[in-house]
Amino acid sequence: MTATDPNRAPSALQQDYQRFLLLGSRRAPHIAHIHETGYRSGTINTDALGLRYSHCAGKRFSAAERGGAARINLLVGGSTALGIGASSDEHTVASHLSMLTGEVWLSLAGCGLNASQELLMFLTHQHRLGQLGHVVVLSGVNSLAHEALCEVLGNPHDPQHAKAYQDFLNSFSEGMQPAAAPRRPSLWRRISQALVAPPPVETPASWPLSPPEKRMARAADHIGRTLLQWDRLLADNHSTLTFILQPLLPWCRDSLPAGEQAMLDALERQPANFDRLLDGAFDSQLHSAFFRRIKHQADPVPCYDMNCMLSSSPVFGADLFIDRLHLNDLGNNALAKVITAKLGLAQEKHAQRKGTPVKLV
Repeated sequence: MTATDPNRAPSALQQDYQRFLLLGSRRAPHIAHIHETGYRSGTINTDALGLRYSHCAGKRFSAAERGGAARINLLVGGSTALGIGASSDEHTVASHLSMLTGEVWLSLAGCGLNASQELLMFLTHQHRLGQLGHVVVLSGVNSLAHEALCEVLGNPHDPQHAKAYQDFLNSFSEGMQPAAAPRRPSLWRRISQALVAPPPVETPASWPLSPPEKRMARAADHIGRTLLQWDRLLADNHSTLTFILQPLLPWCRDSLPAGEQAMLDALERQPANFDRLLDGAFDSQLHSAFFRRIKHQADPVPCYDMNCMLSSSPVFGADLFIDRLHLNDLGNNALAKVITAKLGLAQEKHAQRKGTPVKLV
């Protein structure tokens, strides 16, 4: 999937993900069924718990269908970890990690989840997971967006603003743009609307937010506290825990390939509500301070910044992002290779085979 061309109709892949996300109106992030359960398509498929399948050695795996794997690894996070943008389940980061390491990596990811909700999802499914090897939390941006969302929800609202408020909540989908233009109202509907003067409605875009550095400090502290909780939970499991701040396009690149620039121009003409929740946070210095604070608060949990590491990929100059947050197949593969090399996972596997390590990046 390449970067979005604003002059072309939405692709079948975009429409498929949009259908999947629209079914999210029937989910709640604090319970086990975070996505539509048993969803089937050529792009994305979920198990009986609503978790996306990953693939390893020609077989598919999930928390509900772990098979006979003696030990599994976890990729935890939001929609980037889930693989929104991948052309199929075989091209998510978890599937690429499985291919590169020869071990099963399960996707324990959900759209829109912040750090606490990711941990709660792990607690919900912990009894299904068996022996854990590596746990990689690829996350960070949702927790930042949730800080702004909490401010929006904390504002007092007049009853006349209820519709705008509800529309705002329903549109919280981690930056996914609508797959198609909304259907034009019928003639009768348009006449009715013209005859009745609508009440003044405050739009979500006008709701004030605190300065971005304050929101980022709160989010970093939240992430750091949660990583320490992860560390305590996994202390007796003989597993390793790593946090990786997910890549965000403005944090990741100084200059953009042509396809990503066209995509970004389109997003700036029609920003999503998720983008508004990140208002002011795209500054590179704020990003650096954000990561440093996470790393300090989470000590001794190892923390890495994919926004700095992704440039080590040989394909970094290609179109990797489909929007500010999500990656295409090539981007997911590059991200998985950088994780594998950084954590020494391929070397660990090759050491067991007593063969010559393969150069990944």
